[in-house]
Order: sequence, then structure tokens, then C-alpha cells
Amino acid sequence: MAPVLEKKYLGAAGAGDTMENSNEDEEGQNLWTSILSEVSTRSSSKLPSGKNILVFGEDGSGKTTIMAKLQGAEHNKKGRGLEYLYLNVHDEDIDDLTRCNVWILDGDLYHKGLLKFAVTAESLNDSLAVFVADMSRPWTIMESLQKWASVLRDHVDKLKIPPEEMREMEQRMVKAFQEYTEPEGADPASPQRRAPPAGGDDEGVVLPLGENVLTHNLGIPVLIVCTKCDAVSVLEKEHDFREEHFDFIQSHIRQFCLQYGAALIYTSVKEEKNLDLLYKYIVHKIYDFQFTTPALVVEKDAILIPSGWDNEKKIAILHENFTTVRPEDPFEDFIMKPPVRKLVHDKEVNAEDEQVFLMKQQSLLAKQPATPTRGSTESPGRTASGSPRPTGRTGPTNVASVSPMTAVKKPDPNMKGAAANEGVLANFFNSLLSKKTGSPGSPGTGAAGAGSPGSVKKTGQKPVLTDVQAELDRMTRKPDSMVTANNTPTENEA
Repeated sequence: MAPVLEKKYLGAAGAGDTMENSNEDEEGQNLWTSILSEVSTRSSSKLPSGKNILVFGEDGSGKTTIMAKLQGAEHNKKGRGLEYLYLNVHDEDIDDLTRCNVWILDGDLYHKGLLKFAVTAESLNDSLAVFVADMSRPWTIMESLQKWASVLRDHVDKLKIPPEEMREMEQRMVKAFQEYTEPEGADPASPQRRAPPAGGDDEGVVLPLGENVLTHNLGIPVLIVCTKCDAVSVLEKEHDFREEHFDFIQSHIRQFCLQYGAALIYTSVKEEKNLDLLYKYIVHKIYDFQFTTPALVVEKDAILIPSGWDNEKKIAILHENFTTVRPEDPFEDFIMKPPVRKLVHDKEVNAEDEQVFLMKQQSLLAKQPATPTRGSTESPGRTASGSPRPTGRTGPTNVASVSPMTAVKKPDPNMKGAAANEGVLANFFNSLLSKKTGSPGSPGTGAAGAGSPGSVKKTGQKPVLTDVQAELDRMTRKPDSMVTANNTPTENEA
């Protein structure tokens, strides 16, 4: 019996070992199944790689600066051609990290051909376009936006994407614009939680697009970033910008955003304004992170308008404050470039040596021809004719032919009393000149000149006029001698 009992016990023990081994196999299989399931789940929820941000803007608008700030770098190195940066994107929910490529195109249109290295037909679907506008130079904003949007459109057309695929991308942009909802119900405790997929009972209930909405659909998300918004105060102080100017600028930019289905955000690296919101909105559009910030339209230098929030009626609110401009007026007619002010540099001026200056003046005077006096210019004509005046002219005509300025070049202070009576003094000068310039053969003229003081006596100014006549005779003695140089000696004696 003992062998039989032992056999039974051994059989029971063997059965127990088999059951334990099977249980271990099942547990191991379940463990591997759970591991594979977790890996599969994590791989499906893992952050996608190969996402691209395409940055466009003018030279000096702050493209590299703002992207380097989002990267966490403090340097302001400026590149040339096509710059490359990357942003570290961390998903805290699944503890995953990835890199987002940032391609910054040079502000010179000459380099637009380099876009082929940044985005291809395969990577366009994973790209986001960022147009940078410089608020410190608002008169260039609309021209810049139109130019770079045209550059991107031309590049997308050259990629020759199949029409069905391009239509699908465009329809996705339309759907994202129509399905925008205010983020009141968002959970602020988990800002990076993925946005719930669209669907449900309200999936088919969407509002139709407006007349000017998504008329230029690029098939990829678009973001307008206005940099250097701290310059608003400078524009107000130095260029007399008013609230109406900034509302007009915002109105035109928002009209542009509607056409491209773009979002708008005002930033300032100097004041670190809206930089965090910019990063959150970028990862929201590329990686579907939840964005919990509603539209901000109160502060003129901190605007935030998500894609899908805006419409024509909301933009018309800005038009209510317009007093000197109409909404449809051309942008460049109201936001004009101010005149360039030339900077005056205080340069050190070295004084020239006194002797050198005098020698230069001497050489200049030596080169200039001598200025003849009136008497000398008239004397050649008189010499050629042989007479100081043509014979046959009357006395009054002779007075006009001889310049009276030679007699009044240096008025004497004693003439102040005689100047009070201009008529008497004029008669005296006429009679005096008639006497001095009389012809040799006309003694009557001299007699009239001699008798002219008698007519002056009637005015009661005899003492003063006598002194004046003596002074004028002394002053005009030399010119008279020049005038009568070619006459007979008896003329002065008469």
C-alpha cells in the first residue's frame, strides 16, 4: 500500500507544480501584453516630429530676436539667407519632448528661392506660417504682409501638390475656423492637455464663412505677429499718432487676417509682453495643445485674436472711433512715413591760422577786377565826345545826365536841419548842379545858378544853406575836376 500512496502523493504534487507553472505563464503573458499595450498607446500619443515654423518679415523687424526668445536664448545674432532654429516642446501629460523646426527667411526677396530647403510638398502639411510686422514702422506693415504672403503662395504653387490633397488641406483650415469656440470651459490646471477631437452631436452645425473670410486659403495655419509694440508710446510722442491711427492699423491687419484665416498677436521682447501667449498659441496650432486664453482687444499694444474669433461686425466696432478717416481709405494715405530728419552732428571746427586766412583774402582781392567809380565810367564817353555833355541840351537835361550821387556820398551832420525841408533842399541841389555843369557858352545858366541862392533866401534858411553849399562845393570839387578834365580852363573859372 505504501508504494501506491506514495504514487498518489507524487501525482498530486506533480499536478500542483503544473498548475503553478501555468499561472506563472499567464501572469507573464499578461505582463508582456500590458507592456506592449502601453508602448503602443504611448507611441500613438507621442508628440509628432518634423513640424515646421516658417517665419517671414522685413529686415530688422525682429524675426530672429523673437524666435530666439521663445527658444530661451538671449543672443540676438542676425543671420543671412535662411536661418534655422528649433523650439523644445514638452508635453507634461505624457512626459514627452520633441523639437519643432524654425526656418527664418531673409528679408531680401533675393533669397526666397531658399524656401525649397525649408518646406517641401511632403512637409507643407506639418507647417505653420508666421508673418512678422514691425510696429515701430507701421507704414510698412500692410505692404510687408502682402509681399510675404505672395511669396509663400508662389512657393506653394511651385510644389505642385495634387489637387485632391490641397483641397483637403484647405477644407481643414475652413473647418478649424468654423469650429472655433470660446475657451471658457477649459481646465486651467492642465494647460497642455490635448484638445478634445471635434465631433459629437454638434459636428454638422457650423456657421458659414463670411464674404471676405479665407479668400486666400494657403492650406496651412497662419499667424500674424506684430513685434516692437513698445514703440506705441514713441509714435504718440514723436509722430503725433493718436488712438485713431492705431485703430486704423488694427482694422486693416484684422481684415488681412480674415482673408487668410490667420490669428493676430501683438508682442514686445523689450517688455516681454505676450511672449508666453505666443508660444502657447504656436504649440496649440501645431500639436493640438489646449489654448485657454480668450481674445484680448482692450489694450492697444497687447492684442490677441485667435483664428476663428473675428468677423466683420467685430472689426466695425473700431470704425466707430474714426473721425478724420474712413475705413475704406487706403492704408498708405493715412499711415504715412514721416519725413526723414537729418541728424546734426557736432563736429569740432579747427580755426584757421590768421596769416593764412589773410593771405587767402589778399589773393581773392587781387583776382577781382577793380570797381570803377561812376565819374571814371562816364569820363571816357566825355573824352570821346570832347565835351562833358552834348551841345544843345538844356539845363534841366544836364542835371539828369550828371549823377547827383557824387555830391551826396558823405552827408555832413550839419545838414540835419536842411533835411527837414526836402523841397527846399532839392531846389538847392538842382540850382547848384546846374551851375557846376553849365556849358562854357551858356553864361546865363551860371547866372541862374548864381542867382539861385536868392530864391532860397525867401525860405528863411539862408545861414544853413550857405554852410551846406560850402560843404557840397568842397565835397564835389574832386569829381568836378574829373568831369571837366577835357573842358576849357575857363569853365571852372566861370
